[in-house]
Amino acid sequence: MGVGLHSGSRVAIKLHPAEAGTGIVFKRVDLVGGGAEIPARWTNVIDSRMCTVIADDSGVSVATVEHLMSAFYGLGVDNVVVEINGPEVPAMDGSAYPFVFLMECAGLIELDAPRQAIRIRKPVSYANGAKLVSVEPAEVGLTVDFEIDFRAAAIGRQSCSVAVDTESFKIDVSRARTFGLLSDVTALREAGLARGGSLENAIVVDGDRILNDDGLRHANEFVLHKALDAIGDMYLTGHPIIGRFLGRCSSHADTAKLMRQVLADPSAWELVELRTDMLAPAWREPMALAAIA
Repeated sequence: MGVGLHSGSRVAIKLHPAEAGTGIVFKRVDLVGGGAEIPARWTNVIDSRMCTVIADDSGVSVATVEHLMSAFYGLGVDNVVVEINGPEVPAMDGSAYPFVFLMECAGLIELDAPRQAIRIRKPVSYANGAKLVSVEPAEVGLTVDFEIDFRAAAIGRQSCSVAVDTESFKIDVSRARTFGLLSDVTALREAGLARGGSLENAIVVDGDRILNDDGLRHANEFVLHKALDAIGDMYLTGHPIIGRFLGRCSSHADTAKLMRQVLADPSAWELVELRTDMLAPAWREPMALAAIA
């Protein structure tokens, strides 16, 4: 149970185990008729300006899926039905860690089926002014490199490079919180966004000051959260990725355009069965979730 970062709505989610091949599916159980099911795939993304929003053909949507999707990627979860009784995934503390913690408490179920991954076969990039996103081939796993440059002195220029496996994700990435500038809050709320944002679920920056009493969890927490977002957004391919991702001052929308560009080019990627030498040992088998009450 929590509050949607942008909608401000109180919402609860419940995770259910799913059979191999189900993928990750969001189910709106608050709607008449038993709820619409929305597979978490790029073909269902309808908005990626301030967060990632997926919807079915009738327009029923779920917003801000990227933090939960990132948690699924980090734990190697391939198959799960996410029951949700509102229009937006709860923000929790602004990171992916609460989802990771609850899933580990519930336990993961290994399925007797091989995992598949998308292997990047050639470099692909997308530029939007000073923003750049790209992917390129790699021998094993997913590495995420990210760079940011903000005028706000409390953020400034930061970079990170994360080789994504379960332990590195939990330790280095999952606890990094979303952030925003105090000067942008009024404009965002007038646009119908950030209505549920607070110091409880986001880092708020005012020039050279961090307004949160507890400060930062990592010295480079801001850029680590951008990496967290990118991991969650890329998982909308429906598979883990073998490749290297670079984001430079980029956004959800830039990642969306890049991944659509990649998937539209059959020569840029291939679907492969994972061998034990391709990913971390914890990711060798597909998993589904034990239900979380």
